Amino acid sequence: MTETIASLRARYRELATAKHVSPRDVDVLLADATGHTAAWVFAHGEEEIDPEPFSLLIERRLRGEPLQYIRGKSEFYGRDLRVDDRVLIPRPDTEILVEAAIARAPGGGRVLDVGTGSGCVAISLERERPDLEVVAIDISFAAIVVASSNARTYRSRVRFATSDALDAIRGEFDLVVSNPPYIPAAEVEQLDVEVRDHEPRVALTAGPLGTEVIKRILEARRAPLVMFEIGFGQLGDLRHVARGYDIIDVTNDLAGIERVVTLRRRT
Repeated sequence: MTETIASLRARYRELATAKHVSPRDVDVLLADATGHTAAWVFAHGEEEIDPEPFSLLIERRLRGEPLQYIRGKSEFYGRDLRVDDRVLIPRPDTEILVEAAIARAPGGGRVLDVGTGSGCVAISLERERPDLEVVAIDISFAAIVVASSNARTYRSRVRFATSDALDAIRGEFDLVVSNPPYIPAAEVEQLDVEVRDHEPRVALTAGPLGTEVIKRILEARRAPLVMFEIGFGQLGDLRHVARGYDIIDVTNDLAGIERVVTLRRRT
């Protein structure tokens, strides 16, 4: 049995709205199911298609699974990266961390990305600054598999390793960057279902304070410059663990929230 695109679209956009899911997601998944663009879907409502492939996709979305996992990709810094439930979905806010690192990394320097996940920060940084030697680590071997796949797609020279914080890493770096698991454990249950029930818990929280990984990176003292993405209202907590470092820059996101912090190690 077939159904027109317009009928499918109208029915599922109404369902999406009722479940507080963006109706735009319906158009995106219809486009994926038909092999066309969302604009084509809108312009060809009279076309009849087998509804089952699309229905399987949209039902996953209506149950709360993130759109990026359903599609198997997420756009970050102008590149489509492979993502699934082994890695955190890259956020636009994290592009601020990349921009800060591009601006501050010394020419020909060594950079370490801690908690690389999909590899979004490390790959973007290396592709934009090919003069850099970039190493990326994650506690999750499964995440490293995803990140390595993304690096191959873009012919990135980033080197990957599995490590709990910096435990398995030796040597000095010119810059350490990290989007660490910074959510306090007690706040995880308050997150949206898409995040709480689908994204890897290890990428969201590392303990009750939210600063556990930040503290370990700073205590390792492996670089004169360190950059972190932080959560809402977390700057004060970071100051408490930043012994031996001075905060030299704080960059806000588009909502005016303190998002990226740059620290310099005291000599």
